[in-house]
Amino acid sequence: MAYQLRFVQRFRPSDRATFLSLEAAFASLERRKPEFPKGRRMLPYSGRESGNTLIWECEFPSLQAAQESLALLSADPDHEALFQKQSPYMSDAYTEIYEVLDI
Repeated sequence: MAYQLRFVQRFRPSDRATFLSLEAAFASLERRKPEFPKGRRMLPYSGRESGNTLIWECEFPSLQAAQESLALLSADPDHEALFQKQSPYMSDAYTEIYEVLDI
């Protein structure tokens, strides 16, 4: 059974350029580290979330794989250093895990 891991991060509209440049550094980090999950990033165009919300998501083959990736990211010093730079620009952030239905 697959699971979708999502990071939802709301940033101040006035900090958009800085926030997204730091997010580009996260994408670069993903490409450099083969063990990192390769997520896709989205900004809402229309919907419940405001346009100043970044959504990163990645599908995993199991809940355990999603949890292991969370642990890997939180233990990585390069990821943590980038997060410390980016987090002051966030007004809200949360993590979601969804079970992907195969129906």
